[in-house]
Formats: sequence, structure tokens, C-alpha cells
Amino acid sequence: MATDQLFRLFAEQNRVRAFAAVALGAETSEQVAEVAGLTPKGTALALLKLREQGVLKTMDDGELRVDYDLFKKLARQDEEPVDESPVTGDEHTDMILRTFVRSGRLVRLPAQWARKQVVLQYIAEQTFTPGVEYPERIVNEKLRAWCEDGEVDHVTLRRYLVDLRHLGRGDGIYRRIEA
Repeated sequence: MATDQLFRLFAEQNRVRAFAAVALGAETSEQVAEVAGLTPKGTALALLKLREQGVLKTMDDGELRVDYDLFKKLARQDEEPVDESPVTGDEHTDMILRTFVRSGRLVRLPAQWARKQVVLQYIAEQTFTPGVEYPERIVNEKLRAWCEDGEVDHVTLRRYLVDLRHLGRGDGIYRRIEA
């Protein structure tokens, strides 16, 4: 499903209300009708179209669920393509980065300290410009992008970057420190 199809799907009010009811926990068409304030016929038509387009799915036990995987897939389709393999010019460094960084996301941090340092330096260099001051809110946003769907959270990543002196911090402002 293309993103424009999704917009057309949600252009109809009954579908939006039915979808919202399921997203908020309604599991049957009767519950959807009650929560969304729709007639049984309006509910049935809305749910049929939402299922046909794949945004809702019916589980084995008959309960309705939002197909969040579809939304993740659509969100990634709209992103600019990211080079799958980092190229630093050093074969060993690239091998480490390909293992732990995929599609601009940190898969996980290496257990080995030397490899962890390589990955963290790469993230700092790709994310922050030397000499630019970043408020903590912006630092968090930038690091969350690296952590999406990974095992590491942005707070841990920020702590490592500060501890390893890739980022300097003072009065809630962060700066990338040149090596």
C-alpha cells in the first residue's frame, strides 16, 4: 500500500473512527460500533475497508488489531535511502560498522570496548557538527533516530558519547569535541 492510498483510506470519517476505536482497544465489531458511535452497518463497512487495505487484521481468536508493522514499513519507504554499508576508508572499521550499524540505525553496541569506541565515534561524527551547540532536546532527538528498533536507548548512547569525550556538555548544551 502506498502512502497516498493510506491518506485516501483515512479520508472517510467512519473509517477513522473505527480505526481509532481498535487502536484504543476495541476488539470486536460490536465494541468498535459502541466506542466509535457508529451504526452496525457503518461499522461493518468501515472495518471491511480497513481490513482490505491491511491496516487492521483479525487475529486467530477473532479479535481486531492494528497492523503496526504496515505503518513502520510505510514510514521507512518515505525516508531517504541510506547507504547500507558505512565507508570510512579503513576495511577493519567498515567491518565493525557494518556489523553494528544498519540503515542508519544502531543495531546494538559491541561488547568489546575497542569496537564500542569505533561505533560511538562514527555516530558522533555522523550526527553532530563540530562547533555547533545543541540543546539536550535536539541531542535526544538525533540519538533516538539511531536507537529506533535497537537494543540501546538514546540516554545510554548520550552518556557514552559524553563519557568518551565525543560530546562536551555544559549548562544543558552539548558540543561535538574534535579528536
